[in-house]
Amino acid sequence: MRREATAAPERATRVYRPPWRIDVITRSDVPRIVPIADLARTIASALEAAGAPAPASIGLILTDDAELAKLNATHMGQTSPTDVLSFPLLEPDTYPPHAGRVDRPSCRPATSFRLPPGRRTHLGDVVVSVERAIAQAESGAGGQTGHVAWSAADELRLLVVHGTLHVCGWDHSRLAEETAMRSLELEILARGRRPA
Repeated sequence: MRREATAAPERATRVYRPPWRIDVITRSDVPRIVPIADLARTIASALEAAGAPAPASIGLILTDDAELAKLNATHMGQTSPTDVLSFPLLEPDTYPPHAGRVDRPSCRPATSFRLPPGRRTHLGDVVVSVERAIAQAESGAGGQTGHVAWSAADELRLLVVHGTLHVCGWDHSRLAEETAMRSLELEILARGRRPA
């Protein structure tokens, strides 16, 4: 009798970094190149820097190029894989103003509601291709410019910070905001290298 091979189950981890909860899903067969606790600390630092409302939760999905390519095609109309995608649930004006941001009229109806006591607002989700982070680092095509040679762990941390800032209303379609965003990313990464 022949046995079918089964894929390793995905791993789900919930990390509390008060006042935030970070829900991390690691897809099957995705290598763990940075401890989940370190990624959660990095996300919490980015949420704090962006002035995210609290208490709140955010999701992080660590996956591969194939899943990012599907999401990129479905949600962005692009036919190639990418390294990170963000799915914010709140309007950018929920967050404090930042350098270079241009507020646009909301296309969503104005809502004002309170959550029951003890509930958290979910800010959105960040999906990162660990496969792409490793490849970019190994080829020297990492960093904000695509010309940085550093570790796959540093590349993954950058992608997590970048995606989290997108959830928090940051964009890089305008030069002034891109410059401010890139500077903040480096500041957050530097904070993560200091002992907690």
